[in-house]
Amino acid sequence: MLTAMPTAMPPSSSQATPAARDRGDACPGTLRLHTADDGALARVRLPGGVLTADQARALGDAARRLGDGDLHLTSRGNVQLRGLAQGCGAELAAVLDSAGLLPSWEHERVRNIVASPLSGLDGGGLRDVRPWLTALDAALCASDTATGLSGRFLFALDDGRGDVAALGADVTVRAVAETGAWLAPGSVRVAAGDTARAALAAAEAFLDAARSQGARAWRISELMLPEGEMDRLVRDRLTAEGIGHEESPQPAGVLDGPRPGVVEGALSVHVPLGRLSARQWDELARVCVTELRLTPWRGVVVPLGNASAAQAAETFARLGAAGLVTDPSSPWLGVGACVGRPGCAKAHADVRADAALSLEATDGVGLPVYWSGCERRCGHPRGDHVDVVATPGGGYRVSAATTDRRARTVPTARPALIRAALAAITS
Repeated sequence: MLTAMPTAMPPSSSQATPAARDRGDACPGTLRLHTADDGALARVRLPGGVLTADQARALGDAARRLGDGDLHLTSRGNVQLRGLAQGCGAELAAVLDSAGLLPSWEHERVRNIVASPLSGLDGGGLRDVRPWLTALDAALCASDTATGLSGRFLFALDDGRGDVAALGADVTVRAVAETGAWLAPGSVRVAAGDTARAALAAAEAFLDAARSQGARAWRISELMLPEGEMDRLVRDRLTAEGIGHEESPQPAGVLDGPRPGVVEGALSVHVPLGRLSARQWDELARVCVTELRLTPWRGVVVPLGNASAAQAAETFARLGAAGLVTDPSSPWLGVGACVGRPGCAKAHADVRADAALSLEATDGVGLPVYWSGCERRCGHPRGDHVDVVATPGGGYRVSAATTDRRARTVPTARPALIRAALAAITS
């Protein structure tokens, strides 16, 4: 069986690779749509992946009326609507605004926050980070400075279990005790009540550093700074803001996201390739008791409230019958793909279709497998994994690079030969 899609911490700024940014950040949002081959695309930011039932229904209705009907989950727990008709931007914005999904039009693309999906539900972690999530989102939306962040800048709020702390966020806050949190960059411990202010201060320190370099950097990893310099800048900023802090080592331990199953207080399902049909989305909204939590691993956590064990089992079965993954050993957990054809003009193949047809071949590989329609490899995961990259002419280049061995590559392979190519590079 395949392991879950991998995660990894970002490189230090001294290891960063400078990015040639000769234009402003064009990352799509809900007020700035992106034109794709299958129509316009909107990316709806959902801090912590959290949606109420009413918000879920509003998104589903917008996808049906204005787009292709499907909802596409991203690796940050956000949602994309595709196949949107030209000129529907104002109507879409009005729908999302009415549903409470646009609390600040000036900040809608910078509200990129991931949070431990099971926090406060399963008894895991050290504390419930939901208050942190609410406070950080409010602080972002109230900050004029924060509008300078790119749509790619990412915050992570980890309840101590080490799941979202491993996602390579620009700013990470991780619970280390009931009254404290570890902040990176900065490598400091701050009081739990100061987490939102501290996280925003770290982001503002990044913006200051980028301006001082004259750099058009979108992520902290793109800054070319000496080892430890970003930590120092963040500590200086915290001091200037009057936020108490002390140096602290990085907490040990990293976990993957929630696997499919019923846990105390919630159930978890996985969405194959992150694509939810209208029927599947409606089913999720129908079983929603309080809210839905979309995960960065393209899954959905459904808090159960006071539901009995029998009711939880029935709900879980309904979601499985709708085509969502409920088996924790499913090979779908280790398979990802970009949108490919026909949605992307740069793609050389319908990678989602080929990934589905080759699912059985990927089972037992031992590494996650990611399918890309071209060399850009949009959305590819960090860490050890297999790259299956479409090439002109209908073939694929299959390669694997891990931290403990050299990269191995099979130059090209037709979809029918993927099994042999995977075996050749992972044996």
